[in-house]
Amino acid sequence: MIPLDESVLRWLLAAVVVLPLLGALGALLPAPPGLRGRGPEQAVLRHGVTVTGAVLAAAVVLALGFDHDRPGRMQAQTDLSWVPALGVRLHLGVDGISLPLLVLTALLTFLCALYGYFRMPQGPAPKAFVALLLLLESGSLAAFAVLDLVLFFLAFEMVLVPMYFLIARWGGAGRQHAAWKFVLYTLLGSVVMLLGLLVLGLNAGTFDMVRLAEQHGSGLGHGVQVLAALAIGLGLAVKAPMWPLHSWLPDAHTAAPTTGSVLLAGVLLKMGTYGFVRILLPAVPEGAHTFAPYLAAFGVVGIIYGSLACLALARRGAGGDLKRLVAYSSVGHMGFVLLGIATLTRTGVNGALFANIAHGLVTGLLFFLAGALKDRTGTLDLDALAGRTGAALYGRAPRLGGLLAFGAVASLGLPGLAGFWGELLALLGSYDPAPGLSRPAFLVFLALGALGTLLTAAYLLVVVRRVCAGDPAAEPGPRVFAGTVPDVRGHEFAAWTPLVVLTVLAGLWPALLLGLTEPAVQHLLPGVSR
Repeated sequence: MIPLDESVLRWLLAAVVVLPLLGALGALLPAPPGLRGRGPEQAVLRHGVTVTGAVLAAAVVLALGFDHDRPGRMQAQTDLSWVPALGVRLHLGVDGISLPLLVLTALLTFLCALYGYFRMPQGPAPKAFVALLLLLESGSLAAFAVLDLVLFFLAFEMVLVPMYFLIARWGGAGRQHAAWKFVLYTLLGSVVMLLGLLVLGLNAGTFDMVRLAEQHGSGLGHGVQVLAALAIGLGLAVKAPMWPLHSWLPDAHTAAPTTGSVLLAGVLLKMGTYGFVRILLPAVPEGAHTFAPYLAAFGVVGIIYGSLACLALARRGAGGDLKRLVAYSSVGHMGFVLLGIATLTRTGVNGALFANIAHGLVTGLLFFLAGALKDRTGTLDLDALAGRTGAALYGRAPRLGGLLAFGAVASLGLPGLAGFWGELLALLGSYDPAPGLSRPAFLVFLALGALGTLLTAAYLLVVVRRVCAGDPAAEPGPRVFAGTVPDVRGHEFAAWTPLVVLTVLAGLWPALLLGLTEPAVQHLLPGVSR
């Protein structure tokens, strides 16, 4: 990898953020006559694939040109005055923490656009669907690229509108209720977060995240830090999602179309945990230290609660929905991310960042698979899929069944796959938390987190056994689909293969990610030795 000139990196990062926004505007315009293909609907879907593909290419070039010898240094910076009266600046940049999230967002959005080109969800015309998808991508990428608190808040809120309409207009049963619940929860959290950001920025004399990280809380009183950490943390916790602020998530995932579920799990949830690492830990260290035990406790409760909810959904006769089960599993997996952050150690925070990426890859794959299963069977009811006349995917669609089993074992944290390292490092961070934190309490959190890994393995293996192999003990039910079961199609293979390859690559070569995040975490947490 040859580092590119800083000016080239600057333009690449700007292109990554701005291109989807321009593409969203272009999607609303009539297609030129020579590019309409078989019709305007195909043209706009192809437009979505083209724009997201260009953004992914720019993100990959940015990652290749990034100076990997200095990932702790902010690179590709653009810093322009925007609102001088408030000191708000158009400040963009990327380091070892944000770079993997940018690439993950660009990849998942491209795969969703590609999948949607061949399997457009039922609903209004594709023009609005593509425009909303690109608007969502632009807001998500901006959230990981901006280095100003006000811009971060605007990007944080920008994704609400497109995700609301993706759920409400292209979702399944209960979509209106799920969409409103998603917006109301996030908006209420955002109002509180905005107050915290203003308290932090006005008292520190700057809204610039780089300067706030360099100051590391100097000049801010303990009370200000605690208040800012509480307000900002509540807003971020809703998006994370932290128990008990998670109840919007299962409904949103169950009702959302496949592409919406993939982006919600793979991208939007990461904004909350990213905000904890980028803003709270370096800018208000005393406030973060005050609330770290509570954050860890809520994270561990989320691990246990999510696993028990999944076990309840997976059992015979419960009528559990596969997408709902994967959604509850996200509550548990993100609990490990919150636990790693709460340790305030480099080990734990690196584990949290690794688990973020692993969750995006694995859970994105699982939601793709759930969508494909729904297309083939018309249902995601686990009892119907597992009945003696149900799917038994191993025998009827072996590749699809094998991919579902692969996603399940990756999600449960099998060594050698991406899900393993993040959870391991989060638990190791709990074994020896930062000075000043109660080690006995964190040892209890470690034990409960380890129990959560066992529960996770239990419910995922139950799902694999019932859906992939069938359930001989189940009562015969109505056939969920007649005739042969289509196995993995060409466009599905193209959309899912990158997720499988990256899941294996991150599991076998964790230094690929940790080599980026470790120097950046060390820069954000000066004085932390482990």
